[in-house]
Amino acid sequence: MNTDNIEKLAEILTAYGLTSLEVADGSTRVRLEKRQGAETEPQRNGDAATLQEPDTEQEPGGDDLTVDFNNLLEVKSPLVGVYYSASSPDSETFVSIGSKVRKGDVLCIIETMKLMNEISAEQDGEIVDICVKNNDIVEYGQVLFKMK
Repeated sequence: MNTDNIEKLAEILTAYGLTSLEVADGSTRVRLEKRQGAETEPQRNGDAATLQEPDTEQEPGGDDLTVDFNNLLEVKSPLVGVYYSASSPDSETFVSIGSKVRKGDVLCIIETMKLMNEISAEQDGEIVDICVKNNDIVEYGQVLFKMK
Protein backbone atom coordinates (compact mmCIF):
# COMPACT_ATOMS: atom_id res chain seq x y z
CA MET A 1 0.00 0.00 0.00
CA ASN A 2 1.49 3.33 -1.02
CA THR A 3 1.21 6.75 0.60
CA ASP A 4 -1.36 7.93 -1.99
CA ASN A 5 -3.71 5.17 -0.85
CA ILE A 6 -3.15 6.11 2.80
CA GLU A 7 -3.87 9.77 2.00
CA LYS A 8 -7.13 8.73 0.27
CA LEU A 9 -8.10 6.73 3.36
CA ALA A 10 -7.41 9.78 5.52
CA GLU A 11 -9.66 11.86 3.21
CA ILE A 12 -12.43 9.25 3.58
CA LEU A 13 -11.98 9.35 7.38
CA THR A 14 -12.46 13.12 7.37
CA ALA A 15 -15.18 13.29 4.69
CA TYR A 16 -17.46 10.82 6.48
CA GLY A 17 -16.73 12.12 9.98
CA LEU A 18 -15.28 8.77 11.10
CA THR A 19 -13.06 8.52 14.15
CA SER A 20 -11.12 5.49 12.94
CA LEU A 21 -10.67 3.32 9.89
CA GLU A 22 -8.79 0.04 9.47
CA VAL A 23 -7.92 -1.59 6.14
CA ALA A 24 -5.94 -4.75 5.40
CA ASP A 25 -4.29 -5.37 2.03
CA GLY A 26 -2.38 -8.64 1.96
CA SER A 27 0.16 -8.53 4.77
CA THR A 28 -0.14 -4.74 5.18
CA ARG A 29 -2.56 -3.39 7.75
CA VAL A 30 -3.37 0.32 8.03
CA ARG A 31 -5.31 1.83 10.93
CA LEU A 32 -6.15 5.52 10.96
CA GLU A 33 -7.50 7.07 14.13
CA LYS A 34 -8.72 10.61 14.64
CA ARG A 35 -9.64 12.06 18.00
CA GLN A 36 -11.62 15.26 18.47
CA GLY A 37 -9.70 18.39 19.35
CA ALA A 38 -6.28 16.87 18.66
CA GLU A 39 -3.75 17.59 15.97
CA THR A 40 -2.70 14.39 14.25
CA GLU A 41 0.62 13.38 12.82
CA PRO A 42 1.43 10.28 10.77
CA GLN A 43 3.76 7.72 12.33
CA ARG A 44 5.19 4.63 10.71
CA ASN A 45 5.49 1.36 12.63
CA GLY A 46 6.89 -1.47 10.51
CA ASP A 47 4.48 -1.97 7.64
CA ALA A 48 1.46 -0.49 9.47
CA ALA A 49 0.84 3.26 9.40
CA THR A 50 -1.24 4.95 12.04
CA LEU A 51 -2.31 8.48 12.80
CA GLN A 52 -1.89 9.16 16.49
CA GLU A 53 -2.68 12.17 18.58
CA PRO A 54 -0.04 13.75 20.79
CA ASP A 55 -0.05 12.60 24.40
CA THR A 56 -2.81 14.38 26.28
CA GLU A 57 -4.39 13.71 29.61
CA GLN A 58 -8.03 12.78 29.61
CA GLU A 59 -10.24 14.37 32.21
CA PRO A 60 -11.49 11.97 34.86
CA GLY A 61 -15.01 10.87 34.05
CA GLY A 62 -14.68 12.15 30.47
CA ASP A 63 -16.09 10.22 27.54
CA ASP A 64 -13.81 7.54 26.12
CA LEU A 65 -13.32 8.30 22.42
CA THR A 66 -11.92 4.85 21.65
CA VAL A 67 -14.32 2.50 19.89
CA ASP A 68 -13.68 -1.24 19.81
CA PHE A 69 -15.04 -2.12 16.37
CA ASN A 70 -14.94 -5.82 17.24
CA ASN A 71 -17.57 -5.38 19.96
CA LEU A 72 -20.20 -3.24 18.25
CA LEU A 73 -23.89 -4.05 17.99
CA GLU A 74 -25.08 -3.97 14.40
CA VAL A 75 -28.64 -2.81 13.80
CA LYS A 76 -29.79 -4.62 10.67
CA SER A 77 -32.74 -3.95 8.42
CA PRO A 78 -35.63 -6.31 9.16
CA LEU A 79 -37.06 -5.78 5.66
CA VAL A 80 -36.42 -4.52 2.13
CA GLY A 81 -37.34 -0.93 1.39
CA VAL A 82 -36.27 2.71 1.25
CA TYR A 83 -34.33 4.08 4.24
CA TYR A 84 -35.37 7.44 5.68
CA SER A 85 -33.34 9.16 8.40
CA ALA A 86 -36.22 11.47 9.39
CA SER A 87 -40.00 11.41 9.49
CA SER A 88 -40.22 14.03 6.70
CA PRO A 89 -37.75 15.88 4.46
CA ASP A 90 -38.06 19.01 6.65
CA SER A 91 -37.70 17.16 9.96
CA GLU A 92 -34.57 16.64 11.98
CA THR A 93 -32.93 13.21 11.66
CA PHE A 94 -33.85 10.62 14.27
CA VAL A 95 -30.19 9.90 15.14
CA SER A 96 -26.70 10.97 14.12
CA ILE A 97 -23.23 9.72 14.96
CA GLY A 98 -22.73 10.20 18.69
CA SER A 99 -26.45 10.07 19.53
CA LYS A 100 -27.24 8.27 22.75
CA VAL A 101 -30.32 6.09 22.30
CA ARG A 102 -32.50 4.14 24.68
CA LYS A 103 -34.32 0.90 24.04
CA GLY A 104 -37.41 1.67 21.96
CA ASP A 105 -36.15 4.96 20.48
CA VAL A 106 -36.87 5.29 16.75
CA LEU A 107 -33.66 5.10 14.71
CA CYS A 108 -35.09 5.40 11.19
CA ILE A 109 -38.01 4.57 8.92
CA ILE A 110 -38.02 1.98 6.15
CA GLU A 111 -40.74 2.37 3.55
CA THR A 112 -41.99 -0.87 2.06
CA MET A 113 -44.93 -0.97 -0.35
CA LYS A 114 -46.08 2.52 0.76
CA LEU A 115 -45.99 1.49 4.44
CA MET A 116 -43.72 3.44 6.80
CA ASN A 117 -42.05 1.04 9.26
CA GLU A 118 -40.27 2.57 12.26
CA ILE A 119 -37.05 0.78 13.22
CA SER A 120 -36.39 1.07 16.95
CA ALA A 121 -33.34 0.45 19.12
CA GLU A 122 -33.38 -2.96 20.77
CA GLN A 123 -31.11 -1.79 23.60
CA ASP A 124 -29.53 1.33 25.07
CA GLY A 125 -26.34 2.53 23.39
CA GLU A 126 -24.56 5.16 21.34
CA ILE A 127 -24.57 5.42 17.54
CA VAL A 128 -20.96 5.20 16.27
CA ASP A 129 -21.65 4.65 12.56
CA ILE A 130 -24.52 5.16 10.13
CA CYS A 131 -23.98 2.72 7.28
CA VAL A 132 -26.60 3.98 4.79
CA LYS A 133 -27.66 7.32 3.35
CA ASN A 134 -31.10 8.86 3.28
CA ASN A 135 -33.27 7.49 0.44
CA ASP A 136 -31.00 4.44 -0.08
CA ILE A 137 -32.71 1.17 -0.91
CA VAL A 138 -31.82 -1.33 1.81
CA GLU A 139 -32.02 -5.09 1.78
CA TYR A 140 -33.11 -7.54 4.44
CA GLY A 141 -30.25 -8.03 6.92
CA GLN A 142 -28.24 -5.03 5.67
CA VAL A 143 -26.42 -3.18 8.47
CA LEU A 144 -28.01 0.22 9.08
CA PHE A 145 -26.23 1.37 12.23
CA LYS A 146 -23.38 0.35 14.51
CA MET A 147 -23.79 0.99 18.23
CA LYS A 148 -21.60 0.66 21.27
